[in-house]
Amino acid sequence: MFTDADIARIGEGLINCTLPKPEWTHAAHVAAAAYILSARTDLDAEADMPGIIRRYNLATGGVNSDTAGYHHSITLASLAAVRAGLALAPDGPIGRRVNELLTGLLGDKYWPERFWTRELLFSVAARRGWVAPDKASLPFTVRAGMA
Repeated sequence: MFTDADIARIGEGLINCTLPKPEWTHAAHVAAAAYILSARTDLDAEADMPGIIRRYNLATGGVNSDTAGYHHSITLASLAAVRAGLALAPDGPIGRRVNELLTGLLGDKYWPERFWTRELLFSVAARRGWVAPDKASLPFTVRAGMA
């Protein structure tokens, strides 16, 4: 269960590349997206998140390649899913709202595979740029962002 302080620590830790890599879990991805979408109005999530994640990956010893690291289609879909979920409950503590998101679709780290085949989802094209799902339509609108 995340508190509001946890959400801020994760979000700022991602942005500042200070979040310990073991804490960069699936749930932390959701928390960071919620933080950036709700608390960091100085950022354009779709435009800024690619660079934020790429910098974080490199700062924590990771890579950004055609097979690992930053994934553009998953990032844009995740931002859209979190934005839609937050809009359903626009008030209240961010920790409670993120915890609620994690009890639904976003609680399953494999949720994108409900909409994309693995082959397409993990293709170079989907990792580098936006590729629409090929299994089912997403139940929320994805905003275009820079790759």
